[in-house]
Amino acid sequence: MELEALTGRVLSAAFRVHSVMGPGLLESVYEAALTHELRKAGLRVATQVEVPAMFDGIRLDVAFRADMIVETLVILELKSVEALAPVHSKQLLNYLKLSGLRVGLLLNFNTVSLKDQIVRLVN
Repeated sequence: MELEALTGRVLSAAFRVHSVMGPGLLESVYEAALTHELRKAGLRVATQVEVPAMFDGIRLDVAFRADMIVETLVILELKSVEALAPVHSKQLLNYLKLSGLRVGLLLNFNTVSLKDQIVRLVN
């Protein structure tokens, strides 16, 4: 599946979750609802995926976890915070680099308008 089409489907599902659930819930609630919505749409979703870190040729057991990976192509980093901070984008960019994936979406559900709290990053 083309990345643009896939990210479009992911965002459609995220908008649906946000419109039904609204802002102010825990990140884990949005993760469960979005996982359900994406799987209902026929997409493969892995949650809380360990992203290994390497240093000097060894694997470091530091347990970075990506919130979701859709179709083994797109990392989703979900937040439910007052406002996105620069560190949130840096976190997603690091996950992209460590995983070797190209595209990631940072979504903050704790907002009146989800469309204003979406960051798309490309590695």
